[in-house]
Amino acid sequence: MAYHFENIKLEKGMYGRSGRSFSQTLEELDPSEHYRGTPLEGLDAFQRQLKRFDIHVKGTGSDMVEKFFHTSDSAVLFPEFVSRVVRQGMEEESILPAITATVTRFDGMDYRSIASVPSEEDKKLRRVEEGARIPETTVRTQENLVHLHKRGRMLVASYEAIRFQRLDLFSVTLRQIGAYIGRMHLEDAIAVLRDGDGNDNAAAQYTIGTKPMSGTKGTLTYDALLEFWSQFDPYTMNTMLVGSDVMLAMLKLDEFQNPLTGLNFQGTGTLTTPLGAKLLRTSAMPAGILIGLDRNYALEQICGSEVTVEYDKLIDRQLERAAITSISGFAKLFTEASKVLVV
Repeated sequence: MAYHFENIKLEKGMYGRSGRSFSQTLEELDPSEHYRGTPLEGLDAFQRQLKRFDIHVKGTGSDMVEKFFHTSDSAVLFPEFVSRVVRQGMEEESILPAITATVTRFDGMDYRSIASVPSEEDKKLRRVEEGARIPETTVRTQENLVHLHKRGRMLVASYEAIRFQRLDLFSVTLRQIGAYIGRMHLEDAIAVLRDGDGNDNAAAQYTIGTKPMSGTKGTLTYDALLEFWSQFDPYTMNTMLVGSDVMLAMLKLDEFQNPLTGLNFQGTGTLTTPLGAKLLRTSAMPAGILIGLDRNYALEQICGSEVTVEYDKLIDRQLERAAITSISGFAKLFTEASKVLVV
């Protein structure tokens, strides 16, 4: 049985279309919906092209890198393979989805977010009497632009050095590049949560031993966590970001040594605090700092581009220095939905 995807002409220009990725362009030429009820159902357009050229990218039977370059058509697939594996590395172990309320796609480098800043009077829940004025929520654009940052890594290798490498082994290096880029985006997110996005919206900072926080500076107690939690009304502190030092200090607290808490951590690898907040540890957090947030209202991620590779170089086997980049930025949605505790 002949399929349409076997006759598609692949060319470099499929990467350069404005507002369209290579995968989207390929999907337009070869819609997946046409394969319902066939053995190819469940594969996207790129995966069908791999099947067309009999390229196996993972597993014990994975092909060598040079398999992509057996024909000029199959060589066009190589940059998309690289970007997909790098994106996989960015998403593996990533905690960004757990701290962002929404993701916005934006074509550019400067983005203006929106803000809604209710007054204390507006926050009060009041009954609206007949004929009375209905309370208002004002939404406005932020005064200052949110700047997106390009993060990336340079792939330095000759084609001769990698042509006989198995694709699954080469993928390990690409995933490591993706993990590095993801780490840089996470550091950007943490900086915005703590210091704001340039619109005078830095998070309120509390220090243990300084009112309204009790205790002794440098010592973390459960009482201090409760007092920090109480500062979030009307939001809910459902997520806490910590580094290894604060994580260790929390695990030593008696309240965190509850048998059920330990069983949940051993079974799922996720530590839910007695306060009900999800505890996320990352080395991107500064020492001695805890960030609490309501993940539903605190942070917006703006994606300026997907993973981008220098496709001309990769297709032409000029891998000596090929840049792999991703553009992203972050904006504060509601300032009071994130706060900082200094231990």
